[in-house]
Order: sequence, then structure tokens, then C-alpha cells
Amino acid sequence: MTTLINNNVHVLAHQTIKKGKLLCGDSYFFTSTDQYFICVLADGLGSGEFANEASVAVINVIEEFHHAPVEELMELCNKVLIKKRGAAVCVFKVHYESKNIIYSSVGNIRFFLYSPTGKLTYPLPVTGYLSGRPQNYHTQCFTYEANSKFLVFSDGFNIQGIKALLKGYIPIETIADIIITKYKNNDDDSTFILGSLL
Repeated sequence: MTTLINNNVHVLAHQTIKKGKLLCGDSYFFTSTDQYFICVLADGLGSGEFANEASVAVINVIEEFHHAPVEELMELCNKVLIKKRGAAVCVFKVHYESKNIIYSSVGNIRFFLYSPTGKLTYPLPVTGYLSGRPQNYHTQCFTYEANSKFLVFSDGFNIQGIKALLKGYIPIETIADIIITKYKNNDDDSTFILGSLL
């Protein structure tokens, strides 16, 4: 499990590989600066080597240009997938000072944000996947409260009851253990990233 913790955010990620494959078709990256936290999850089409190649290409471009606006990052991700397998991609950037999140996603990656006041935000992604073809992006902005939690996961997980899972003051390590135990799946590449915005 990968973790990141500082004064602004506490994040952990968990990933499993499809049974019988050597490489995971899902890839992810997150980092925090003084101004923002950025996270990307990419699910390469299919599984194995070429799915991995596509998702890793997305991660590499985000890692290099994470200072850029989210819409520009989505376009860079799309361009880097020309002549590759293609990938579902979710990118979001949390701006600490303004307390807002800029989000964009294409494909079947799900994102949820839960506030301590009980509001569950679930922005709808654009259907399809990135492959280098011209693509419309639906970039959204929403605010968050201190101690909000977020959960983003690839379609290898079929997590139910998101609101019940994220509500209250359960540590995210405990929530992660529940997801890993209850929704274990070796039939597909599976990744979730879970965080608390402090």
C-alpha cells in the first residue's frame, strides 16, 4: 500500500493485478505541493503488457506536468496515448487555499467525495476512453470542507454503500482494510485511492 501524509492531506492507495498477469493494467500517481494535491488513476484497456504501457504513459506525463491545469493535463494524457492501447483516466487537483477540487475523467473510473456534513459528491465521468482521438472533456469544480474524504477506484472494484463507508470518523486505514477484505477481486486489475482532506 502506498501512503502520503502531511498537514493538508492523508492518502493511501491499494492495487492488485489480474490473476495470471505479470503487469498491472492500472497505474496511479499522486503528490502534494504547498499549494495543491494532485491525483491520477489510469486504467489501460484490457490487461497485461499493453494495458500497462498505456496507463504508465499517462502517469509519466502527469508526473512531469502536474503543475498544469487539469484540462490541459487531460489533453496531454490523450496525446500520449496515440498508437497505444488507450485508457480510462481520472485526474483531480485539490487546491488547499481555495478549498476547491478541479476534476476531469473519461471512462469507467469512479470518484466520490464525502463531506462531514453528509454531502456525497459523485461527478459523472465522460463515457469512453482516451486514445489520441479528439475528445471533449467535462472539467468540473467543487468545494470541499475540512475532514472530507474521497475515494477513487477502477472498475476492478465494485464497491457498494459508499456513503456508509466514508461517513463518520473512521480512520482511512480502517476503511481501506474493509474494502480490501470485502471487495477482493483477482479477475481484473483493481486499484483504489482513498484520502482525507485535512
